[in-house]
Amino acid sequence: MRKFLLPGLIVAATILLLAKIFYLQVIDDSFKLQSENNAIKKEFDFPERGYIYDRNGKLLVANQPSYDIMVVPREMKNIDTLELCKLLSITKEDFIKKITKAKKYSPRLPSVFIPQLNKREYAGFQEKERKFEGFYTQKRALRDYQVSYGANIFGFIAQVNETTTRTNPYYNSGDLIGKQGLEKEYEEVLRGVKGVKYLLRDKHNKIIDSYKEGKFDTIAQQGKDLTLTIDADLQEYGTKLMVNKRGGIVAIEPSSGEILALISAPTYDPGLLVGRQRSKNYTNLYYDSIAKPLYDRALLASYPPGSPFKILTGLIGLQEQVIDEHTTFYCNHGANFGRFMGCHCGYHALQLNNGIYRSCNSYFGNTYKRIIEKYPNSFESVDTWANHVKSFGLGQYLGTDMPIGAKGLVPDSKLYKRVYKGAPIRSSYIISNAIGQGEILTTPIQLANMMAAVANRGYFYTPHIVRKIKGQEIDKKFTTKHVTSIDKEYFEPVIQGLADVYNPGGTAAALHVDSLQICGKTGTAENKIRVGKVTYKLQDHSIFVAFAPKDNPKIAIAVFIENGYWGSRWAGPIATLMVEKYVKGKITRKDLEDRMLNGSIQDEYQKLEDIIYGRNTVGTKKDEPIADATDNNNREAKEEENH
Repeated sequence: MRKFLLPGLIVAATILLLAKIFYLQVIDDSFKLQSENNAIKKEFDFPERGYIYDRNGKLLVANQPSYDIMVVPREMKNIDTLELCKLLSITKEDFIKKITKAKKYSPRLPSVFIPQLNKREYAGFQEKERKFEGFYTQKRALRDYQVSYGANIFGFIAQVNETTTRTNPYYNSGDLIGKQGLEKEYEEVLRGVKGVKYLLRDKHNKIIDSYKEGKFDTIAQQGKDLTLTIDADLQEYGTKLMVNKRGGIVAIEPSSGEILALISAPTYDPGLLVGRQRSKNYTNLYYDSIAKPLYDRALLASYPPGSPFKILTGLIGLQEQVIDEHTTFYCNHGANFGRFMGCHCGYHALQLNNGIYRSCNSYFGNTYKRIIEKYPNSFESVDTWANHVKSFGLGQYLGTDMPIGAKGLVPDSKLYKRVYKGAPIRSSYIISNAIGQGEILTTPIQLANMMAAVANRGYFYTPHIVRKIKGQEIDKKFTTKHVTSIDKEYFEPVIQGLADVYNPGGTAAALHVDSLQICGKTGTAENKIRVGKVTYKLQDHSIFVAFAPKDNPKIAIAVFIENGYWGSRWAGPIATLMVEKYVKGKITRKDLEDRMLNGSIQDEYQKLEDIIYGRNTVGTKKDEPIADATDNNNREAKEEENH
C-alpha cells in the first residue's frame, strides 16, 4: 500500500494543477484583462464627482466636462509631428518631452499627453483625430465652482503622481485625485467608481467588438454628494470682511460642533485651480511666501491666545477652589510675581466679574499663582492645570474632518523638567501662562471650540464640516459629547463676566449690539520676527472670541487678525458682525461694517515684507529691549478703553 501512496499523491497533485491551469486559461478570462494584452483595450468611463452643498442646500461645487488627449506610445504610427504640434499649440520640444515621459510610464498603456481641453480645443482635435494613430480623447469631469470663496475648504483636484499609481491600483496615469481640503479628505466618497469597457482589437489594431460580449464590463458610479455644515452666506460675508487682512475666522454651532464658517485670509478664487492654467496658477500661489494664500491659518496657524485664555484661568481657579466669584485681588497698575506684571486697571480691588470684563492681569496672575502653588509638588500642580486646559481641546489635534490641523501647545511638567533641569517650578517662572502668553499656543479653531465648550457650560462636540453624505452616515465621533473637567456650576459667573465685556466699562463696550446679548473676550498677542541674527518687534496680533446669545447659544466664534493692533480694533468688530449676521440675519452696526469692509492693514504687512527682503529696518532689533508680554496686555486694555 505504501508503494502506491507517493505516486498517487503526485498524480493527484498533477491533476489538480492541470485543472487549475485549464480553468485560468480557458474558463476564467479575468487574468487576461489584468495583463497588458495587445488584443484587448481598456476603455474607462469616468463618473462625475459628488456635488457639494452648504447647510441650507445651496450648490457650491458642481462639475463641467473636460477632455484629455491620451497617447499610447507603442501605437504611434506615421505621425505628422509638426501638424500635431501646430494643432495643439505646443513646440516640438514639448512633444518630445511628453512622449518620453509617456514611454517611461509604459509604452503599452495610455498616458495623458495634453490635459483638460475645453470644448473648442476638443472640437478642433476631434476633426483630425483619425490622422494621429496612437492618440485619442478621454472625457473627464472637472470641478465647476459656483462661488468664488471657500478655496481652503474645498481644496482642488489634480492628476495623480507616479507614487500614487504605483501604490494604489485604482489610479492610472492621468486620473484625477483630490488635493487638500474636502477633495482630499473625502476622495473615496466624492470620486465615485469609474466604469470599464473591454474592447477586442484585430491584428490591425482596429476595434472590432466588445470582449466576451461585455461580460466583464462595469458601469461608472457617480460620486456621493456632500452637504456641508457651512453657512454659505456667513462664509461669504466673513471672506469680504477679511479683504486686505491676514488671519483666520472659525465659527461653530455649540450644540452640534458643526463648523458654520472656516475662513483663512488671504485666500483665492477656487476657479483658479481648474483647467489648463491650473499648474501655472498653483505655482504662483505656492511661491507667495509672504501672504501664503495656500496656508490655512484657521486650522494651522499657532499663536499665543492672549487674554481670551483668562477665561480658562478663571474656570480652573474656581474648580480647584483657590478662588470663588467673590475673591478679591488688588491691582496697583499691576502686581509683583517675582517680576512685575503690568496692568491698566489702576488702583482697584477686583473680583471675578470685573476681573474678566476689565481684563485684569493682576487678578488672573494671582489666580494662576494659587493654582500652581496649591499642591506641595509643583509638577503635580502644573499637570493638574494642564489637564484642565486640555479637556477643552487645547494642546492636541481636535480630530476634525479636514486633512490638516495643528496641536498647538499646552506646557506640562515634562516640558518644564527639561527646561529647568528637573528643579521645582516656581509660579513666578511661568506666570505669563495666566494671561495666555508664556509657552501656550493655540489655533483659531481651538479657540472657537473652547468658546463652544464655555457656551455649552462644560462640553463640546468635535468640530466637523460635513453634515451629511448622500446614502451614508457621518462618523459617530462627531456626535460624541466631550465633557470638560470643569463642573457646570462654575461657568455661570464666568459667562456673566463675558457678557459684561460688551457693557459699559468692558473692553468691548464700543461694540455693543442692541437686542443681542453677546459674551466675548478681547485679546492681543505679541508679534516678533527673526531675520538672520536680528529680531524685529512688529505690530501685535488682534484676537477676539465670543458666543451668542448668552442663553441657548447658536454660534461660537474666534477671530485672529495678524498685525491687528489690539482685540477691539479689528478682531472684535469682525466677530461682532459675524455673530449679528448669523443670529439676526441682518446688520445694524453699519458703522462697524463700513470700517471693516473698507479697512486695510496692508501697510503693516508691507513693513514685514520690507524687513524680510532687507528694504529697511523698521522694528526693534535684537540688541534693543522688546516689550514684555504683560506690557502688551496692559497696552491692549488701555487702548480698548480709549476706543
